[in-house]
Amino acid sequence: MQPRQSQETLNPAPASTDTPLTLAQRSNLLPLTARGYMAWRAWSLTLLSGEPFPLGREAALFTALCRPQSGEYWLDAGTSAGFYAGVLARAGCRVLAADLSAAMLAEGVRREPSGQIDWLLTNLEAGGLPDAAFDGVTVGATLNETRDPARLLAELARLTRPGGQLWLMYVGRTGGPLQRFLSRPALGGLSFPDPAWVGRQLPGCIRMDGLRVGVVVFERYVKGG
Repeated sequence: MQPRQSQETLNPAPASTDTPLTLAQRSNLLPLTARGYMAWRAWSLTLLSGEPFPLGREAALFTALCRPQSGEYWLDAGTSAGFYAGVLARAGCRVLAADLSAAMLAEGVRREPSGQIDWLLTNLEAGGLPDAAFDGVTVGATLNETRDPARLLAELARLTRPGGQLWLMYVGRTGGPLQRFLSRPALGGLSFPDPAWVGRQLPGCIRMDGLRVGVVVFERYVKGG
């Protein structure tokens, strides 16, 4: 099934070769990666946090803090196979699930066949969506994989309406040798932001909630009016 494009977007930028991708991003373009993604996603937070952290716990944490409401319009940025998009759709929200991988979007369509979700092939770092278009934005680990985390955060803040929410899940900085190893361009090009640095990239947003479990960081920001 082909991803269904939202009619509410204005000339969104496709996944373009003009915007260089990290090795981690390029690996997500592969159908094999997409097929195995949710199996990895189902136990990744348990591995990274050092305690039982199934998908249900993550979904419950998000819904308890963000309280998505029926009829709201959310962007799931870097949706991969649509985990947060599905959580939002089941809460009655309309969702634009965006990713630069057609293979990931096809897997998302297969796993989350909801009429509440539109699937969009685009690289959000390249811009193209309307200002203040969304009541909320979710970002599940995309911040670790993107080439320019500051640019992505600025873009997502631009897309969030005043009073809207920005939900981030990412692996935070430890300064350890493994993170330095994985940060090398030839070995993934991953980024591991420090929460204080993330906050500085969102000057118009207020950090309302934050939780760190092992190396995994969850944060909720609200954009000022």
